[in-house]
Amino acid sequence: MREIGILRGLFQKWYEENKRDLPWRETTDPYTIWLSEIILQQTRIDQGLAYFRRFLEKFPTVGDFASVSEDEILKLWQGLGYYSRARNMHLAAKAIVNEYNSQFPADYKKLLNLKGVGDYTAAAIASIAFNLPHATVDGNVYRVLSRVFEIETPIDSSQGKKEFSLLANQLLDHDQPGNFNQALMEFGALQCSPKKPNCENCPINNMCLAFINGTIKKLPVKKGKVKIKNRYFNYLVIDHDKYTFLKKRTENDVWRNLYEFPLTETKEKTELDHFLKNEQKYLSSSSNFLVNNESGWKKQVLSHQHIYYRFIYLQITDKKNIPSGLIKVNKKDIFNFAVPKPIEKELKKK
Repeated sequence: MREIGILRGLFQKWYEENKRDLPWRETTDPYTIWLSEIILQQTRIDQGLAYFRRFLEKFPTVGDFASVSEDEILKLWQGLGYYSRARNMHLAAKAIVNEYNSQFPADYKKLLNLKGVGDYTAAAIASIAFNLPHATVDGNVYRVLSRVFEIETPIDSSQGKKEFSLLANQLLDHDQPGNFNQALMEFGALQCSPKKPNCENCPINNMCLAFINGTIKKLPVKKGKVKIKNRYFNYLVIDHDKYTFLKKRTENDVWRNLYEFPLTETKEKTELDHFLKNEQKYLSSSSNFLVNNESGWKKQVLSHQHIYYRFIYLQITDKKNIPSGLIKVNKKDIFNFAVPKPIEKELKKK
């Protein structure tokens, strides 16, 4: 226990001397903390900070967040990726308004019941906003603890999650849990970083077993890599006078509820002539159209899949040949729609 107490004090001292000046550290408001934690999941701070400020300015309270349409949330979220986070936030905000009278519950288990709130986020809100003794265990904490205590249990295994959670809670300062959680996470982000940790100038290097035994680069341990799926998207940008056409992605798939140009997915990259000859989803054999341009294949890397995509620009003069089931959009209004990253990048080129 003496070692735990010493470590706890060293982490807190380091934090007071080295912590970054970030806006969500200036408050204990649970809405602000929730907003920052969800936005910063799988997002770099320099990118997430701008989104955090925009969301807080546009939706200063959870009631404001809950009152708008999902489309408006997704449009403001555009470019952050992992759009399920935004959809879940909207559902959680509605639940807080309807079930808790617009007040975040000061209870860990009730926080866990909110859509999109897992163990880490619930612990962050509970400890920082309500001073409840729950340890946050994110990637930074896994890395610090695995190195300091030289733990080789895979962090993405059930056993590993239990082991690290237990250790983090043993290390937690119950008098100021929110501050300590932030200290440990900040230490992992700045001092004990993934590739180039500053071990030589680390205040706990004489207590870090991985540093002492030369195993820093081996830790933390993961079970294995995720299998990547390759997909091939052919977007049809249909031009008719001053209009183009969009479709909403309603399937339970990547980018759900975002808008896109009519899309035909193929099993592999295909030559343009071959694709147009065989495309039956939006173009029939009787369709009259001109091919104005073709972008060439590009690549969008997601966590579990690589999406290869291209844009095929078509001009249709006869409105009888316009495919059914599409949303007719004036070209000047297209930026009002929340779209996936590949389409956003293509539109910005125009």
